[in-house]
Amino acid sequence: MNNSFMSIGFLVLLLVVMYFLMIRPQKKREKETNQMRAGIQVGDEIITIGGIKGKVVKTKEESIIIQVGADKVKFEMMRWSVSKVERPGPGHGKAAAEETEEPEVKKAKPKKLKKAAPAEEAPATEEAAPVEEAPATEEAAPAPEKADEE
Repeated sequence: MNNSFMSIGFLVLLLVVMYFLMIRPQKKREKETNQMRAGIQVGDEIITIGGIKGKVVKTKEESIIIQVGADKVKFEMMRWSVSKVERPGPGHGKAAAEETEEPEVKKAKPKKLKKAAPAEEAPATEEAAPVEEAPATEEAAPAPEKADEE
């Protein structure tokens, strides 16, 4: 009798832990996502689940119209397809968008890699050479000296 209560209690405890670790956080994320999608305003920059980045020009109850690219193409899409909202900050205007772009332009660009110099390639070939060759070159050098002495 006592064992059955222990095993039932363990199962209930396991279900409670699973609820707090898995189900509750998922519901919280879903609620935040729905609030984010409901709070989309004209002038917000969004990223869709397909990776399209655009600016909201008109909102409807279940859909939004966004403007994309240099050609300023406009198309309508459902609110549920929005993945992320990037608000331009105070003053939804071109000035706010330009201010956010300036720091990106000022980032340092990576330096171009130079071609490897022939001197750098030589040590690579020496490492591949067998160890026995080094003494052979040293022996070859004294031989001409002896020839000079004679």
